Parts: sequence; C-alpha cells; structure tokens
Amino acid sequence: MSAPPAVFRGFANPVDPTPNELRTWAYAPNSVPLTAMPPDWDLLVSGDRLIGTLFDLAMDTSCPARRFTMHCLYIYAADAIRTGFKAHPRRKLRKMVEEAEEEGDEQMAIWAHNTRVLLARPQLFDYHDWCEGGLVRHSRRLQ
Repeated sequence: MSAPPAVFRGFANPVDPTPNELRTWAYAPNSVPLTAMPPDWDLLVSGDRLIGTLFDLAMDTSCPARRFTMHCLYIYAADAIRTGFKAHPRRKLRKMVEEAEEEGDEQMAIWAHNTRVLLARPQLFDYHDWCEGGLVRHSRRLQ
C-alpha cells in the first residue's frame, strides 16, 4: 500500500470523517494530534463505515497511525462479539480475522487470535484491554 500525500489540513467533520480523510490523517497523524480530536474519537470511528479503512491501515506496517488503527480493531471486535453481532456483522469480522491470519504480520495475527479467543469465551472481555488500548500497548495472546 502506498502512502497518500503527507499534507492533511484537517477533517471536515471530525466526528464523522470520510475514509479518505482518515487514511490521509493516518499517514500524517501529527497534523491533527489525537489530543485535538473529540472525546472518545476512537469509539466514534470504530464502526462499520470506517472499519475497512482502519483494517487496511492496520495491515500496513509502515502506517504511522498503525497503533491507533489496531486499537480501533480491538474496539470493533469487542463491540461485535459483546452485542451478539447486533452492532457489527459476524461475516465482516470473520473475513477480517481470516485475512489477518493469512496475510498479516505478528501484530495482526495476535489481534485475530485474541478475537477468536473472545468469541469462544466472551467472559474474558476486559474493558481496559479491549477498549482502552491495553492489548495494543501490552501485546499478548490471550489464553
């Protein structure tokens, strides 16, 4: 994946960014720091409309905002599983997990593994790990 131009002038609506805005920002994240985003921006962007873009960015090991996009994948997976797939389609999550296992690096493989573990044992959900970035900051395979 090639990086878009590094010039990013901000979001037209940061609460509802377009996939192109998100992608452009991800390659120049210092242009609009996370601290300048609306509260819970990670939760806002971790929905079905942007998850494909977030997944592509997380798969790109050279993406400067990769850690943020990985965090969003954990939020998305937890939200899907904990709501019994009412929030997000099972098929979409399954396809991302399979692609991460087949084509992703170690970090993506760990995300896929952890998602499968949570699917099998939803009681292992820990808000700090899944929604506050714990599994991204302290990467590990859940048992």
